[in-house]
Amino acid sequence: MLSYNFEYYKPKSIKEAIEQYQTSKSQDKKPLYYGGGTEILTLGRLNYIYTDAIIDLKGIPECKEFGFQNNELVIGSTLSLSVFEENKVFPLLTNTSKEVADYSSRNSITIGGNICGQIFYREAVLPFLLSDSTVIIAGPSGIKKFLINEIFNKELRLDEGEFLVQIGTEKEYLKAPYLSVKKRKQWDTGYPLLTVAALKKDGIIRFAFSGVCPYPFRSIPMEKILNDKKLSYKDRVLASFEYLPTPILNDIEGSDGYRLFVLENTLSNILSYLGGEELE
Repeated sequence: MLSYNFEYYKPKSIKEAIEQYQTSKSQDKKPLYYGGGTEILTLGRLNYIYTDAIIDLKGIPECKEFGFQNNELVIGSTLSLSVFEENKVFPLLTNTSKEVADYSSRNSITIGGNICGQIFYREAVLPFLLSDSTVIIAGPSGIKKFLINEIFNKELRLDEGEFLVQIGTEKEYLKAPYLSVKKRKQWDTGYPLLTVAALKKDGIIRFAFSGVCPYPFRSIPMEKILNDKKLSYKDRVLASFEYLPTPILNDIEGSDGYRLFVLENTLSNILSYLGGEELE
């Protein structure tokens, strides 16, 4: 439990959630949208997060959807990560999300909570960055649809009072060749050293990263170099490092130099696995 008092609301519609947020703000409260609540509870106990009004999104039907609409897989933001372990319709998402925390925690951590959270790893966003997914955002100015690569820059760029409703991914990406690799310093659970997700589309391997920098990212310039078949794997990887964002993380999980060493080997293995066509 949290050490401070707060009001709790569980709206049954998007409209009701937004109205409750605005009402709380007008009363000089600090409202927070709540999906699984794992991060709010964890950081709240440490006094890193404070709220006096929690708005639980799990009662909103659109936030709980999971299935196909036309040619698109629709995923509601309040679905727990464990859902994707049980239903493997999007294998890259399954393999990336099942490495987040432990199984009991994944029963509570939601896809929206992972993507929008303050803990910078946010690994669950990587498959969506690679598959040109779309997001539905709701807020005081209405309900809007964006390409995730347009609105995600280090984090999902939400305006005041907005929340993530759904993520949509076209069917063609769900069965594309893929690989998701998570490296830890020593344990099977806990925070990772780094995560790399890759997906092959139209002969081109796409890459997205978590734990390399203090935010997840996909880099088109890196992909261009990594897919240059005139170069050896090693030369591709080393040349791609020139396009890494900065800073490279240097923390208790591993130094910046060690991260780059692990990343070099990981990228070479992914190129080999997905058919990067090493020079003869």
